[in-house]
Amino acid sequence: MELDEIYRRDLNLLIALKVLLEEGSVSGAAKRLNMSQSAMSRVLGRLRELLDDPLFIRQGQKLVPTERALGLDQDLQQPLEALRMLLAPQDFQPKACEQRFVIAATDYAVQTILPYALPELYRQAPAIELEFAPVQHEHLLDQLTSGGCDMAICRTDGDIAPLHSAHLGQVGVFCLLSKSHPLADKPLTINDYLNYPHAMIAISDGVKALIDAGLRGHPAPKQVLRAYHLETALAVVDTMPLIITVPADLAYLVAEKHDLVIRSLPFELKPFDYSLLWHPRCEHSAPQRWLRDLLKQECGRLIDQRIQDMGLG
Repeated sequence: MELDEIYRRDLNLLIALKVLLEEGSVSGAAKRLNMSQSAMSRVLGRLRELLDDPLFIRQGQKLVPTERALGLDQDLQQPLEALRMLLAPQDFQPKACEQRFVIAATDYAVQTILPYALPELYRQAPAIELEFAPVQHEHLLDQLTSGGCDMAICRTDGDIAPLHSAHLGQVGVFCLLSKSHPLADKPLTINDYLNYPHAMIAISDGVKALIDAGLRGHPAPKQVLRAYHLETALAVVDTMPLIITVPADLAYLVAEKHDLVIRSLPFELKPFDYSLLWHPRCEHSAPQRWLRDLLKQECGRLIDQRIQDMGLG
């Protein structure tokens, strides 16, 4: 049977049949469905016509279901329960969630703020599956519309409509130097920044454009390395006097662990906003809403704390 033919049928009659089967009487079903007994009798007549079966045989004050009615009782159980669940208010329980979420994120977000949120995410919802995909800034709307991503964490630039967003906090940029670097014990100057070997780690194209704008009027830095992960630069930090430009949060995380010193950029670069983005199609999904709220709480708190600790505010 085609959908348009099903649409023309009165499916409420099947609900009435289920109630008749449970009550075993026209009067009991009429009371439960808040209608008169005569109206319920008419419903039963329509059911008999629709299903081409008497459905019930009267035996005293009771209605005895026919074999056809008993078979329908079993057949209706699963679809009606599914319909009940579909129409019921969503009572989301994270511990029971087994959903897979795909988050488009920058290298910075994957290395710094997202790991901070993971313990709480898996504490609340141990059965979820997370996948992190690279943000495609030029195709972000496509990623969140039909590209398989549920949300994104990145720097926003310009109009993001029709996407929805929540502000996570501000992110700055610092420099890391080895403690054996010739500049380790002195402030970093613009000439130092331009002339010493230079590496850029976990800096997206959008942030690099901000750095380039801050250096406008100066020669290009002597960049010898650009990579997603700090380990690449650490492999050579003791063999050349490398200046490593990284997001401030990443500097905060790794400086002490890897025996590095932190220096401010020798030119003005204001902290920039980082946001959580999602498509309107995900707005009212209970699992998506839970994940967004938790990411906003954990990642936002981390960024704010580092802003204070590093004096970026």
